[in-house]
Amino acid sequence: MIAACPRDILDFVVARGREGTACVLVTLVGIEGNSSRSIGTQMAVAADGRRIGSFSGGCIEDAIVAEAIEALHEGWGRVVRYGVGSPYIDIRLPCGGGIDLLFTPAPDADAISAAASALRDRNAIALRIDSDRVAFCGAAEPADWDGHAITVAIQPQLKVNAFGQGDDLAAFALLASQFGAVVHAFTPDVATQGDLGAASIVSTQLTSRRALAPVASDPWTANLFLFHGRDWEEHLLPQVLQLPGFYHGAIGSRRTHEARIAMLQEAGTSEAQIKRLRGHIGLIPATRDPATLALSILGEIVADYNALRHWTYWTGQQLAAPAGA
Repeated sequence: MIAACPRDILDFVVARGREGTACVLVTLVGIEGNSSRSIGTQMAVAADGRRIGSFSGGCIEDAIVAEAIEALHEGWGRVVRYGVGSPYIDIRLPCGGGIDLLFTPAPDADAISAAASALRDRNAIALRIDSDRVAFCGAAEPADWDGHAITVAIQPQLKVNAFGQGDDLAAFALLASQFGAVVHAFTPDVATQGDLGAASIVSTQLTSRRALAPVASDPWTANLFLFHGRDWEEHLLPQVLQLPGFYHGAIGSRRTHEARIAMLQEAGTSEAQIKRLRGHIGLIPATRDPATLALSILGEIVADYNALRHWTYWTGQQLAAPAGA
């Protein structure tokens, strides 16, 4: 994984607690001007100075660690401004803005553990955080800092089910895995499956063009077809379009996609399901090599996954977008 994700920060606090090492949870609650991080971004600092997460490119993290350890020793939390308007005149943010950080020493271990466990089970969660405590709220709407507390909503890690074979599948699976996505590859090609296994990427061999292998999908999952021919799409794609997910896509030219849509219509796939399918996918037009194709598609998927954070409510396991999103 390239950088720590929200669940990594919670797992860090849980792991330190098992060692008997106290931690401070630090949460970004206010921004003045520009900031490289968003409201709700978190960092955790252990009593021995170990840390995970960041709020800048490294300009203020040492100061945050020192403040966190002081808060832990004193036993009370606080909100501290860094950058513009800060009492620490020697600490400045390169973006020229200011950020307010909430320091919560020794957050409740049961609440953090329950939140981390729920995320591992791919449930959306929320934490209500103030200077003295952290409460696990299940799935709830985020709420801005009101001077007393903030509610931070966290969605499960990005997951991708990728169907295909050869270099296109392998390149995408490797890149998405390194980015930090949970990747499950489905391929009829034994050699491709061997390459993926060597990279510790979970894969399932497709043995039938008609019967879909068991696939786990949820509202935070992207389902992607990387086959160049439609032989493996004809019967499997209609079944995948019935699965939950925020993204369903298949590679190919516009002409290929038009033929694919006609195939789905002829097979009796509903218009609602057909509308879920994207064709001619990716952010970079006319890619001609597996690595660029992987980057192009992953960028599009990640952009859509990040946009889910702005869809403001969950109902059970269903994530819903406001009208017009």
